[in-house]
Amino acid sequence: MSEYIPPKVWKWDSENGGNFASINKPTAGTAEQIALPVGKHPLQLYSLATPNGVKVTIMLEELLALRHEGAEYDAHLIRIGKGEQFGSDFVAINPNSKIPALLDHSTNPATRVFESGAILIYLAEKFGEFYPQELSARAECLSWLMWQMGAGPFLGGGFGHFYAYAPEKWEYPINRYAMEVKRQLDVLDQNLENRRFLCGDEYNIADIANYPWYGAAVLHDIYDAAEFLDVASYKNVIRWATEIEERPAVQRGRRVNRVWGPEEKQMPERHDASDFDA
Repeated sequence: MSEYIPPKVWKWDSENGGNFASINKPTAGTAEQIALPVGKHPLQLYSLATPNGVKVTIMLEELLALRHEGAEYDAHLIRIGKGEQFGSDFVAINPNSKIPALLDHSTNPATRVFESGAILIYLAEKFGEFYPQELSARAECLSWLMWQMGAGPFLGGGFGHFYAYAPEKWEYPINRYAMEVKRQLDVLDQNLENRRFLCGDEYNIADIANYPWYGAAVLHDIYDAAEFLDVASYKNVIRWATEIEERPAVQRGRRVNRVWGPEEKQMPERHDASDFDA
């Protein structure tokens, strides 16, 4: 294999191959005029059941389980494979063109929130749940939340891309990102050795943020890499993820905006609690 020598000025190769190549580009902004639907509830979520999207639907279902009527929401499907995240209305909510994106119509004007971690904090503050009030405890919660926001791209866009989605399997990036993912799992495993949840005895938005990524890694073999990464060795992470996954609100949240897998686990859109009974 010949050595790659970077050019003096990088130019985009639109035919670079790999999954999702058709929607990746080096520019931002609206690609076409696409109006977003608006449902009957104040909270309007535009998303897909990727790990980042699942964070928010779990949070909303947990709030509804605590009988916060104001947390009722409409979840509209954004088909990222078709580039719907580059539509005009979506870009107006999230200029970064990534799911999830939330509009809260209970404020005037409506409040836009983008980035999954920001949405979790917004909802936690709005409803006063899953967010410690004591300063030190809140700092611990935010530290683990921000840890996930920084660490997750190494698992998904790094390891996941080069192991599962790239047009070829290249040894160096796979080894580099596998090492980092295993380090992250070890960080979680050591922290959870003496803690029920990431911050102690109380379940909060740090768990809600980390579970869809690292729970999926140890329980659901995302990227078909469970054996390669030896995820079975992270016993504390498995115990933590299993307990979270048994929560009814988590099970509901995992279904919302899901359009793959067993049909009974799919729910492309969600507009009412009764949708789960259909």
